[in-house]
This record gives sequence, C-alpha cells and structure tokens, in this order.
Amino acid sequence: MDVETLLGWVREGQERLERTVADLPEHAVAAPSALPGWTRGHVLTHVARNADALVNLLTWARTGVRTPMYSSPDQRNADIEAGARRALAEQRADLETSARRFAEAAGSMTTDDWAATVTNAQGVDIPAAQIPWLRVREVWIHHVDLDAGVGMDVLPAELAWALVREVAGWMSARIDGGVDLVAEGHGRVPLGSGTREGEIAGTPQFLAAWLTGRGNADRLRPTVPVPELPRWL
Repeated sequence: MDVETLLGWVREGQERLERTVADLPEHAVAAPSALPGWTRGHVLTHVARNADALVNLLTWARTGVRTPMYSSPDQRNADIEAGARRALAEQRADLETSARRFAEAAGSMTTDDWAATVTNAQGVDIPAAQIPWLRVREVWIHHVDLDAGVGMDVLPAELAWALVREVAGWMSARIDGGVDLVAEGHGRVPLGSGTREGEIAGTPQFLAAWLTGRGNADRLRPTVPVPELPRWL
C-alpha cells in the first residue's frame, strides 16, 4: 500500500474519531472502554501518545538520529495512566493537537526519508513507509475500542482487507490446521500452518473484526469449524 493511501486513511480515521469524541458527554470519558481495565480516557490518551511516538519514528527517519517510540515500556504505561484521568475537553484537545503533529511530521518526509529504516516498539526494524500503517491501525481500531457505538463495519473495505492479510499472516504460525479466509471481490488469504481444508467467508470488515477480537464469527460463513484464535495485540 502506498504512503499517500495510508495517510488518507489516517486522516479519515482521525476525523471520524474526533467526531465521536465531540459527541461524548463529559462523564463518558471515565466509563469503561471495550479494552479490559481501560476507561475511554485510557484509550484516548493512548491514541494521542501513539501519535507522538510515531512522530519520534518519523524524526528518526528524517534526521538519522535514533529516536525510539517510547523511552521505556514503564514510561509509556505511566503516561497513559496519568493522562487517562483528565477531563474530556483536555482529552479532546490532546487528541487533535497530537494528530496535527503527526500530520505535519509526515508531510515533511521526502521519498528518501520514507525509505529509511527505524525500529518499532516491538524491537523490529521496519521501513519508515510502514509508519503510516501503524497509525491507521491505531485510529480505526481504537475508535471501535472506545465502545461508543462504532463497530468495525465502518472500516473502508480495502483497509479492512489489508488488516485481514496482516493479522492472518501473524496468526498462521500460531494456529494448527488451515483454512482460507475469503471475501468476495478481494480474494482469499490462508490462515493456519497446516493444509487448508475449508474456508471462512465474509466481508473484509467482519473478517477483520473476528481476527482482531473486535467481533465474533456469527456473521461469517464457515464451511469448517471456526478455529480458536490467539490474542492479537
């Protein structure tokens, strides 16, 4: 997927997220999210701090100076905990200004900058051109995690299918047996390390929801028993 397409998805996802947050009542920020142990305030703070963390990677790619996403896992967690208790207005402002910082940093990147190598939070070296995809996942999936009436069905089909391909690829070595994931008009993706003996069909959005733990298999059409999935992220 090219960088401009990814950045377009970032902008669209951020705009959708901001509209949802703008409609939340003040007390809603302290309510539970769909993520165990996290309030909506935790989710919003995490999304904002992720934008700043990815700005660090963009800076690394542009300058060549090693700038990790986070100083440490403990500091990352402490920042989320500290920010989670803020009032909704402060959360909203942080969400918007951190997104602008990311957009400005991405806008300053050259073709050579996007080809640079950086290291993600898992310690894996990646090309800088993958950084926008990391942000795409954050703004779209955590929008769903707010548990504010938005589901995975709002994802653009091509985005959802890209997510299916990525998550299925990560999961395959962790699942015995095998099955094809099929979405009409998009193709098929193998899931599992064994011989593929059937298929699970559905829209890209429903397949992505199931794979990422943001939905069940009720709206999918399996021809074989649905495998138990490992937890993703």
